[in-house]
Amino acid sequence: MQNGIRVVVVDGNTTFVRVLEALIPEISSGRATVVATTGEAGKVASVMRAAVPDLVLVDPTLPQPAGRNPVAMVHESAPQARIVAVADDTDLAVAVEALHAGAAGLLRRTAEAADLRQPLIAALEGWSVVPPGLLAALVEQARPRPPHPAITQLDTDDRRLLRLIAGGSSTSEIAGLLHVSERTVKRLTASLLRKLKVASRTEAAALAGSAGLL
Repeated sequence: MQNGIRVVVVDGNTTFVRVLEALIPEISSGRATVVATTGEAGKVASVMRAAVPDLVLVDPTLPQPAGRNPVAMVHESAPQARIVAVADDTDLAVAVEALHAGAAGLLRRTAEAADLRQPLIAALEGWSVVPPGLLAALVEQARPRPPHPAITQLDTDDRRLLRLIAGGSSTSEIAGLLHVSERTVKRLTASLLRKLKVASRTEAAALAGSAGLL
C-alpha cells in the first residue's frame, strides 16, 4: 500500500462517513486518510479539485443534478482517482450503471467496521472490490445465451431481413436494399414473424438482439 493515500467520501449517510473516517487510518496504519467528505452531488467537482484524491468512495444513488450520475461526475472531476461505488444493497442495475460510469468496484454500505475492513483494505491496495453475490449476478448476466430455436431455423434471406428489421430499417428502406416492392417486404416480414412465433417487428428485433444477430 502506498503512503499518503488521499480518500474522499461522497455519501450522505453521516454515520457511515464517520465510520470510514475512523477506520481508514486504522486499517492502513495511518497511510490513508479521509481528506474530504460531501453528501451533495452538486459539490462533487469543487471537492475533487480541492482534495485531489487517490481514492473516492461514492454513493451512486445520491440525488443527481441534471440527471447526471455521481460516479461519472467524480470520474470527470478526478480522472486520476480510483472510484469505488457504495450502496446499501447489491442491486444489479445500480451496480452496472456505476461500473459503466467509471467505478472500479462496489462496497456494501454497513456501519459494522468488521464487515468493512477487508473490502476497504483491498480497495486501498488497488484491487477491484465486488461483493460475491453481485459478482455472481454479473457473471450470470454476461453468460452467452443459446439462440432462440426459431432463429436457428432461419435461412440466409430470413436472417438478412431480420437484421434489417432489428436495425430499424423501414419497409421502404428494406424494399430498396432488397430490390423488391414494399408489398413484397410486407409479405416477407409477415412470413418471418410467423416463423419466429412473434406478433411484431419489435419482438423480432428483441429476438435478434438476444441471438447476437445485431
